[in-house]
Amino acid sequence: MNEAIRTEMGKAPNRKLYFITITVIVLALLIWSFLGVDVTGLDKKGTGLAVNIVKGIVAPDLEFLFDFSSQGVAYLLYETIAIAFLGTIFGSLLAIPISFLMAPSVVSGPVAYITRLFVIFIRTIPSLVYGIMFIRVTGPGAYAGVLTMSITSIGMISRLYVDVIENLDRGVLEAMTSMGCTTYEKIRYGILPQLFSSFLSTTIYRFDMNLRDATILGLVGAGGIGAPLIFAMRSYRWNQVGAILIGLVILILVVEVISNKLRSRLVSGTN
Repeated sequence: MNEAIRTEMGKAPNRKLYFITITVIVLALLIWSFLGVDVTGLDKKGTGLAVNIVKGIVAPDLEFLFDFSSQGVAYLLYETIAIAFLGTIFGSLLAIPISFLMAPSVVSGPVAYITRLFVIFIRTIPSLVYGIMFIRVTGPGAYAGVLTMSITSIGMISRLYVDVIENLDRGVLEAMTSMGCTTYEKIRYGILPQLFSSFLSTTIYRFDMNLRDATILGLVGAGGIGAPLIFAMRSYRWNQVGAILIGLVILILVVEVISNKLRSRLVSGTN
Protein backbone atom coordinates (compact mmCIF):
# COMPACT_ATOMS: atom_id res chain seq x y z
CA MET A 1 0.00 0.00 0.00
CA ASN A 2 2.79 2.41 0.94
CA GLU A 3 4.57 1.61 -2.27
CA ALA A 4 1.42 2.39 -4.27
CA ILE A 5 1.03 5.73 -2.43
CA ARG A 6 4.63 6.67 -3.17
CA THR A 7 4.07 5.79 -6.82
CA GLU A 8 0.98 8.01 -7.00
CA MET A 9 2.81 10.86 -5.26
CA GLY A 10 5.64 10.49 -7.72
CA LYS A 11 3.16 10.93 -10.54
CA ALA A 12 1.75 14.12 -9.02
CA PRO A 13 2.63 17.24 -11.03
CA ASN A 14 5.52 19.31 -9.79
CA ARG A 15 4.02 22.63 -8.65
CA LYS A 16 7.36 24.14 -7.70
CA LEU A 17 7.61 26.10 -10.95
CA TYR A 18 4.02 27.32 -10.46
CA PHE A 19 4.74 28.73 -6.98
CA ILE A 20 8.00 30.30 -8.13
CA THR A 21 6.19 32.03 -11.01
CA ILE A 22 3.45 33.38 -8.69
CA THR A 23 6.07 34.62 -6.22
CA VAL A 24 8.02 36.42 -8.94
CA ILE A 25 4.85 38.07 -10.29
CA VAL A 26 3.78 39.25 -6.81
CA LEU A 27 7.25 40.63 -6.04
CA ALA A 28 7.34 42.41 -9.40
CA LEU A 29 3.94 43.99 -8.71
CA LEU A 30 5.08 45.10 -5.25
CA ILE A 31 8.23 46.72 -6.65
CA TRP A 32 6.22 48.38 -9.43
CA SER A 33 3.70 49.72 -6.88
CA PHE A 34 6.40 51.12 -4.59
CA LEU A 35 8.01 52.91 -7.53
CA GLY A 36 4.75 54.80 -8.05
CA VAL A 37 4.47 55.90 -4.40
CA ASP A 38 6.61 58.67 -2.96
CA VAL A 39 7.47 57.40 0.53
CA THR A 40 9.03 60.40 2.26
CA GLY A 41 8.40 59.32 5.84
CA LEU A 42 7.28 61.53 8.72
CA ASP A 43 8.63 65.00 9.23
CA LYS A 44 8.66 66.90 12.53
CA LYS A 45 5.41 68.66 11.72
CA GLY A 46 3.61 65.40 11.00
CA THR A 47 4.95 63.77 14.15
CA GLY A 48 3.84 66.72 16.24
CA LEU A 49 0.38 66.57 14.68
CA ALA A 50 0.06 62.89 15.54
CA VAL A 51 1.17 63.56 19.12
CA ASN A 52 -1.40 66.34 19.48
CA ILE A 53 -4.21 64.10 18.23
CA VAL A 54 -3.26 61.43 20.77
CA LYS A 55 -3.19 64.06 23.52
CA GLY A 56 -6.64 65.22 22.45
CA ILE A 57 -8.00 61.67 22.67
CA VAL A 58 -6.43 61.15 26.11
CA ALA A 59 -7.75 64.48 27.41
CA PRO A 60 -10.91 65.23 25.36
CA ASP A 61 -13.18 68.23 25.78
CA LEU A 62 -15.83 66.54 27.95
CA GLU A 63 -18.12 69.54 27.86
CA PHE A 64 -18.15 69.38 24.06
CA LEU A 65 -18.51 65.59 24.11
CA PHE A 66 -21.60 65.65 26.35
CA ASP A 67 -23.11 68.79 24.87
CA PHE A 68 -26.61 67.89 23.63
CA SER A 69 -27.21 71.17 21.82
CA SER A 70 -27.05 71.50 18.04
CA GLN A 71 -23.34 72.30 18.34
CA GLY A 72 -22.35 69.30 20.46
CA VAL A 73 -20.93 65.91 19.54
CA ALA A 74 -24.16 64.06 20.38
CA TYR A 75 -26.24 66.07 17.90
CA LEU A 76 -23.57 65.83 15.21
CA LEU A 77 -23.48 62.05 15.62
CA TYR A 78 -27.27 61.97 15.45
CA GLU A 79 -27.15 63.93 12.18
CA THR A 80 -24.54 61.52 10.82
CA ILE A 81 -26.73 58.51 11.70
CA ALA A 82 -29.76 60.18 10.09
CA ILE A 83 -27.85 60.84 6.86
CA ALA A 84 -26.60 57.24 6.70
CA PHE A 85 -30.01 55.76 7.57
CA LEU A 86 -32.05 57.82 5.10
CA GLY A 87 -29.47 57.33 2.37
CA THR A 88 -29.49 53.57 2.93
CA ILE A 89 -33.30 53.33 2.90
CA PHE A 90 -33.70 55.40 -0.27
CA GLY A 91 -30.81 53.60 -1.97
CA SER A 92 -32.15 50.14 -1.09
CA LEU A 93 -35.65 51.00 -2.35
CA LEU A 94 -34.25 52.31 -5.63
CA ALA A 95 -32.04 49.23 -5.94
CA ILE A 96 -34.98 46.81 -5.88
CA PRO A 97 -36.37 47.58 -9.38
CA ILE A 98 -32.86 48.08 -10.73
CA SER A 99 -31.78 44.66 -9.44
CA PHE A 100 -34.74 42.96 -11.15
CA LEU A 101 -33.80 44.74 -14.39
CA MET A 102 -30.25 43.41 -13.96
CA ALA A 103 -31.34 39.77 -13.54
CA PRO A 104 -31.12 37.79 -16.83
CA SER A 105 -33.68 35.32 -15.49
CA VAL A 106 -36.27 38.10 -15.14
CA VAL A 107 -35.69 40.34 -18.16
CA SER A 108 -34.17 39.90 -21.60
CA GLY A 109 -30.42 39.84 -22.08
CA PRO A 110 -30.05 43.31 -23.66
CA VAL A 111 -32.07 44.97 -20.88
CA ALA A 112 -30.00 43.25 -18.19
CA TYR A 113 -26.76 44.23 -19.96
CA ILE A 114 -27.73 47.90 -20.32
CA THR A 115 -28.85 48.08 -16.68
CA ARG A 116 -25.58 46.53 -15.51
CA LEU A 117 -23.64 49.14 -17.50
CA PHE A 118 -25.70 51.85 -15.81
CA VAL A 119 -24.90 50.44 -12.36
CA ILE A 120 -21.20 50.14 -13.22
CA PHE A 121 -21.23 53.81 -14.19
CA ILE A 122 -22.78 54.71 -10.83
CA ARG A 123 -20.21 52.64 -8.94
CA THR A 124 -17.30 54.19 -10.85
CA ILE A 125 -17.76 57.70 -9.40
CA PRO A 126 -16.45 58.08 -5.80
CA SER A 127 -18.83 59.23 -3.07
CA LEU A 128 -16.82 62.41 -2.46
CA VAL A 129 -17.36 63.45 -6.08
CA TYR A 130 -21.09 62.87 -5.72
CA GLY A 131 -21.02 64.88 -2.51
CA ILE A 132 -19.35 67.86 -4.18
CA MET A 133 -21.79 67.67 -7.09
CA PHE A 134 -24.88 67.63 -4.86
CA ILE A 135 -23.50 70.42 -2.69
CA ARG A 136 -23.35 72.57 -5.83
CA VAL A 137 -27.00 71.75 -6.55
CA THR A 138 -28.60 71.81 -3.07
CA GLY A 139 -26.03 73.73 -1.07
CA PRO A 140 -24.01 72.39 1.87
CA GLY A 141 -25.86 70.43 4.51
CA ALA A 142 -27.40 67.09 5.41
CA TYR A 143 -29.68 66.98 2.35
CA ALA A 144 -26.68 66.75 0.03
CA GLY A 145 -25.33 63.93 2.22
CA VAL A 146 -28.59 61.97 1.99
CA LEU A 147 -28.68 62.28 -1.80
CA THR A 148 -25.06 61.16 -2.02
CA MET A 149 -25.64 58.14 0.22
CA SER A 150 -28.70 57.16 -1.80
CA ILE A 151 -26.86 57.17 -5.13
CA THR A 152 -23.72 55.46 -3.89
CA SER A 153 -25.77 52.76 -2.14
CA ILE A 154 -27.55 51.73 -5.33
CA GLY A 155 -24.44 50.23 -6.93
CA MET A 156 -23.44 47.79 -4.21
CA ILE A 157 -26.94 46.92 -2.99
CA SER A 158 -28.32 46.16 -6.46
CA ARG A 159 -25.36 43.88 -7.24
CA LEU A 160 -26.00 41.86 -4.08
CA TYR A 161 -29.77 41.85 -4.66
CA VAL A 162 -29.24 40.34 -8.11
CA ASP A 163 -27.33 37.40 -6.64
CA VAL A 164 -30.27 36.67 -4.34
CA ILE A 165 -32.80 36.96 -7.18
CA GLU A 166 -30.79 34.61 -9.39
CA ASN A 167 -30.70 32.00 -6.60
CA LEU A 168 -34.47 31.91 -6.06
CA ASP A 169 -36.04 28.48 -5.65
CA ARG A 170 -37.92 28.17 -8.94
CA GLY A 171 -39.61 24.99 -7.76
CA VAL A 172 -41.80 26.98 -5.37
CA LEU A 173 -42.99 29.23 -8.18
CA GLU A 174 -43.65 26.27 -10.48
CA ALA A 175 -45.68 24.60 -7.73
CA MET A 176 -47.71 27.77 -7.15
CA THR A 177 -48.32 28.07 -10.89
CA SER A 178 -49.63 24.51 -11.05
CA MET A 179 -51.97 25.38 -8.16
CA GLY A 180 -53.42 28.25 -10.20
CA CYS A 181 -51.99 31.08 -8.08
CA THR A 182 -52.14 34.59 -9.47
CA THR A 183 -49.06 36.72 -10.17
CA TYR A 184 -49.68 38.73 -7.01
CA GLU A 185 -49.91 35.55 -4.93
CA LYS A 186 -46.68 34.23 -6.44
CA ILE A 187 -44.87 37.47 -5.64
CA ARG A 188 -46.41 37.80 -2.17
CA TYR A 189 -46.03 34.19 -1.01
CA GLY A 190 -43.38 32.73 -3.29
CA ILE A 191 -40.83 35.45 -4.05
CA LEU A 192 -40.90 37.98 -1.19
CA PRO A 193 -40.42 35.41 1.63
CA GLN A 194 -37.27 34.17 -0.14
CA LEU A 195 -35.91 37.66 -0.72
CA PHE A 196 -36.83 39.50 2.46
CA SER A 197 -34.17 38.19 4.85
CA SER A 198 -31.32 38.48 2.35
CA PHE A 199 -32.42 41.93 1.21
CA LEU A 200 -32.69 43.17 4.79
CA SER A 201 -29.29 41.69 5.69
CA THR A 202 -27.70 43.47 2.71
CA THR A 203 -29.38 46.75 3.68
CA ILE A 204 -28.07 46.53 7.24
CA TYR A 205 -24.58 45.82 5.96
CA ARG A 206 -24.76 48.84 3.64
CA PHE A 207 -25.96 51.06 6.50
CA ASP A 208 -22.84 50.08 8.44
CA MET A 209 -20.73 51.21 5.47
CA ASN A 210 -22.72 54.39 4.92
CA LEU A 211 -22.19 55.43 8.52
CA ARG A 212 -18.46 55.63 7.88
CA ASP A 213 -18.94 57.28 4.49
CA ALA A 214 -21.24 59.90 6.02
CA THR A 215 -18.41 60.95 8.32
CA ILE A 216 -16.10 61.43 5.34
CA LEU A 217 -18.76 63.34 3.40
CA GLY A 218 -18.89 65.88 6.21
CA LEU A 219 -15.38 66.91 5.23
CA VAL A 220 -16.73 68.42 2.01
CA GLY A 221 -19.73 70.03 3.71
CA ALA A 222 -22.37 67.34 3.14
CA GLY A 223 -23.57 67.38 6.75
CA GLY A 224 -22.62 65.16 9.66
CA ILE A 225 -19.68 65.26 12.00
CA GLY A 226 -16.90 65.38 9.40
CA ALA A 227 -16.97 69.16 8.93
CA PRO A 228 -16.62 70.01 12.67
CA LEU A 229 -13.78 67.48 12.83
CA ILE A 230 -11.77 69.11 10.05
CA PHE A 231 -12.52 72.61 11.39
CA ALA A 232 -11.30 71.60 14.85
CA MET A 233 -8.09 70.19 13.37
CA ARG A 234 -7.44 73.30 11.31
CA SER A 235 -7.99 75.46 14.41
CA TYR A 236 -5.68 73.23 16.50
CA ARG A 237 -8.47 72.49 19.00
CA TRP A 238 -7.12 69.06 19.80
CA ASN A 239 -9.38 68.49 22.80
CA GLN A 240 -12.42 68.86 20.55
CA VAL A 241 -10.78 66.59 17.97
CA GLY A 242 -10.36 63.97 20.68
CA ALA A 243 -13.99 64.34 21.78
CA ILE A 244 -15.25 63.89 18.20
CA LEU A 245 -13.04 60.85 17.57
CA ILE A 246 -14.15 59.22 20.83
CA GLY A 247 -17.79 59.79 19.92
CA LEU A 248 -17.22 58.31 16.45
CA VAL A 249 -15.45 55.24 17.81
CA ILE A 250 -18.23 54.54 20.32
CA LEU A 251 -20.94 55.06 17.70
CA ILE A 252 -19.32 52.80 15.12
CA LEU A 253 -18.63 50.06 17.68
CA VAL A 254 -22.24 50.08 18.89
CA VAL A 255 -23.63 50.01 15.35
CA GLU A 256 -21.15 47.27 14.39
CA VAL A 257 -22.23 45.01 17.26
CA ILE A 258 -25.96 45.55 16.65
CA SER A 259 -25.73 45.12 12.87
CA ASN A 260 -23.67 41.94 13.16
CA LYS A 261 -26.20 40.40 15.54
CA LEU A 262 -29.12 41.35 13.31
CA ARG A 263 -27.44 40.04 10.17
CA SER A 264 -26.44 36.76 11.81
CA ARG A 265 -30.02 36.21 12.98
CA LEU A 266 -31.41 37.00 9.53
CA VAL A 267 -28.97 34.63 7.84
CA SER A 268 -29.60 31.82 10.32
CA GLY A 269 -33.36 32.46 10.39
CA THR A 270 -33.55 32.69 14.19
CA ASN A 271 -35.70 35.15 16.09
